[in-house]
Amino acid sequence: MSGPIIPIELIENKIYLIRGEKVMLGSELAELYGVTTKRLNEQVKRNIDRFPSDFMFQLTEAEKSEVVANCDHLKKLKFSPNLPYAFTEHGAIMVASVLNSKIAAPASINIVRTFIKLRQMLTSNTELAKKLENLEKKYDTQFKIVFDAIRQLMAPSDKPASRIGF
Repeated sequence: MSGPIIPIELIENKIYLIRGEKVMLGSELAELYGVTTKRLNEQVKRNIDRFPSDFMFQLTEAEKSEVVANCDHLKKLKFSPNLPYAFTEHGAIMVASVLNSKIAAPASINIVRTFIKLRQMLTSNTELAKKLENLEKKYDTQFKIVFDAIRQLMAPSDKPASRIGF
């Protein structure tokens, strides 16, 4: 495999939570894969049968506006007449398979690794919550304050969940 190695940290900042799915936008995938957004969209349309709804969806106007409002680096999307595509982990891999660029394959490896890392972090938090619950049942109320404090630290923030990044 040839092409530059894309740092996972760069990819982490390009994963968003839209419609309850962790996705990457087509324009950012195109950048990572070393092609234009136009080229990526052409290849997706030519191979549309490879992109079922659980691999890819098109943002609504409201979703596009929200993404642009929340992510300064996506301001250029505001003026695009087209609604962007959002790709799930499997869709991002499929994009690499339909593109003919030298960096698509190595980039897709790091994209997969990033999604895996995110999934492991979410699983780890769920396991921690279960362990905390079991400990709370095991010990009496004298530790209630400690358990409540830990739960507050684990609780998601009240900020809108429109973007996932690390």
